[in-house]
Amino acid sequence: MRILFIGPNRVGDAVLSTGLLDHLLRQHPDARFWVTCGRPAEGVFARLPGRQATRVIDKRPWDLHWLGLWAWAVRRRWDLVVDIRGSALGFMVRARRRAVMRPRPGPKIAQLAAVLRLDPPPAPVAWIGAADRARAAALLPTGRPLVMLGPTANWLPKVWPAAHFAALFRALAAGPLAGAVAVVLGGAGAAEQAMAAPVLALLPEAVDLCGKLTLPEAAACLERAALFVGNDSGLMHLAAAAGAPTLGLFGPTDASVYAPVGPHARAVGEAGGRMEALAPELVLAAARDLLPLAGAH
Repeated sequence: MRILFIGPNRVGDAVLSTGLLDHLLRQHPDARFWVTCGRPAEGVFARLPGRQATRVIDKRPWDLHWLGLWAWAVRRRWDLVVDIRGSALGFMVRARRRAVMRPRPGPKIAQLAAVLRLDPPPAPVAWIGAADRARAAALLPTGRPLVMLGPTANWLPKVWPAAHFAALFRALAAGPLAGAVAVVLGGAGAAEQAMAAPVLALLPEAVDLCGKLTLPEAAACLERAALFVGNDSGLMHLAAAAGAPTLGLFGPTDASVYAPVGPHARAVGEAGGRMEALAPELVLAAARDLLPLAGAH
């Protein structure tokens, strides 16, 4: 079965869409996938079983990137086209069956599930290879709980203050996760490095993995976490998909739409609130509630 998956540009949306692909894999174990997505999201699909190729969409003026993608896709006949971008391309290629996303209210995970008429929505997954896990093992200490922090985001108002991250970590390391090691994750771009730098300055003993990992390697690190705490971001969604106990921090964005989805994932914060108003004590209380459920010690 030949499947064309027209995926998103952003990492968070890409992670949330992995449940659809996982569902298709379980229904069609021999399926072959061709993925299109924005460059930031490419790594989300790098270890997808059955992936034949990924075609990265780099935006061009007047939407000419779609013309090049159409010229590539129209030469093939697809058994199924899944278009979660809701683009015209989903209707402009030859396909026996097509499923194109349409705007609708509600949680993003439910919006995506509706593309294939799935209820309940399939949970996101993180595909990780042996080399990714070996890289994580080489970078991370053992024998102590790992508290992974995600202090970056794609929009500055979504960023929790560095002092709050530091205060929370110290409270965790002195309490429910005694002796914990802080691990700071983030992207390689200058903006993300600038967001992470104040946290690293306040926690000089933290393991600094900012800009040092591919997305599959980040997922391999995250699956070792005793707890992940981070801003509303693609990294937050990846942590939840990797199975880490995850606390997503929300303020100006709506957790009812973009809350992390995972076996032990929670959103903390009030819609429309300011991130600096989200007190470390409130996040610590949420962590104390979550950790026993996740079996973390």
